[in-house]
Amino acid sequence: MSHVLIIGAGGVGRVVTHKCVMNKDIFTKITLASRRLSSCKTIADELPSGAVSIEQVDADNTDELAELIERIGAKLVINVALPYQDLTIMDACLKTNISYLDTANYEHPDVAKFEYKEQWAKHEAFKEKGLLALLGSGFDPGVTNVFCAYAQKHYFDEIHTIDILDCNAGDHGYAFATNFNPEINLREVSAKGRYWEEGKWIETEPMEIKMVWDYPEVGPKDSYLLYHEEMESLVKHIKGLKRIRFFMTFGESYLTHMKCLENVGMLGIKEVEHKGQKIVPMEFLRTLLPDPASLGPRTKGLTNIGIVAEGIKDGKKKKIYIYQISDHEKCYAEVKSQGVSYTTGVPAMIGAKLMIEGKWSGQGVFNMEQFDPDIFMDELNKQGLPWQIKELD
Repeated sequence: MSHVLIIGAGGVGRVVTHKCVMNKDIFTKITLASRRLSSCKTIADELPSGAVSIEQVDADNTDELAELIERIGAKLVINVALPYQDLTIMDACLKTNISYLDTANYEHPDVAKFEYKEQWAKHEAFKEKGLLALLGSGFDPGVTNVFCAYAQKHYFDEIHTIDILDCNAGDHGYAFATNFNPEINLREVSAKGRYWEEGKWIETEPMEIKMVWDYPEVGPKDSYLLYHEEMESLVKHIKGLKRIRFFMTFGESYLTHMKCLENVGMLGIKEVEHKGQKIVPMEFLRTLLPDPASLGPRTKGLTNIGIVAEGIKDGKKKKIYIYQISDHEKCYAEVKSQGVSYTTGVPAMIGAKLMIEGKWSGQGVFNMEQFDPDIFMDELNKQGLPWQIKELD
């Protein structure tokens, strides 16, 4: 039905490409592009001959991106490159009149902060061209937004509190590694926390707030409050919301390594001089750590990501837990990627599928919770991410 251009050939790009090929009745032509053509070729070689075309492109260069889009005749871009490149890719889509999807909001490479402001600012430009830009079609953000919309539609008259709970109980065997891009991961985790309550954002020190949550099939895990971008859009779209927080699990070994690296300056994002050369400590650290895309065959265990929503239905208090459990080894057996990449890549494909089918449509820039959640929830069950709901006391 449509030609899709996937930009980014890391772990998530691998999952998106595999899953698009599995849905070839919708994605009738698939092009995978990255700065490194060799990364694209590795993924293409895992798939049936001719299933995927590959191209080399610099995602920081809007003109180069636009030339590629026009040359191959793509109709939709799935952006799974770095969040630093969201704006250039969006601009290329505007320049060539095609729709856009990503999995994470824009980050400035020189500022350890992320927000939707600059992407939301492109709403009128996409609207004027009759194009849809879908932001955050990963898991969190992404599926967690859809879980919130589903809860709002079916279980509540008003949702008063939401806790987003992200547990990765996988073990890759390394002393220290990150499950996705180290720069993005470590910037996110080492930043100050934030949550929204009674109409304002409250800032916390990194890892200041901890709770223990008993994750189904995983067990009790230390969970730490972080800031995460889906909260920024959910406070706009969930009726009656009074508080929203985001928690992620970390083991003591991970936190100890990260704190040590931070203390000696290895998480720095500003240039320093080393033997007459300028280097960015975080970028140098990235070269030392295992490539997240290589963790797939080593990782065992489960992920469990979901939301706990509490509010009012028919005048009575109600509390529910919607969550999804994935097995790292099963994910690798299907698409040669570990569960963190899988749970991000599958929703990216689903979002693109619904856009191509016209089941999710609009003109402008939208977040996931602004569309009908039911059809997305159905696709999760069909495409490898079955979910569960529990009513809590």
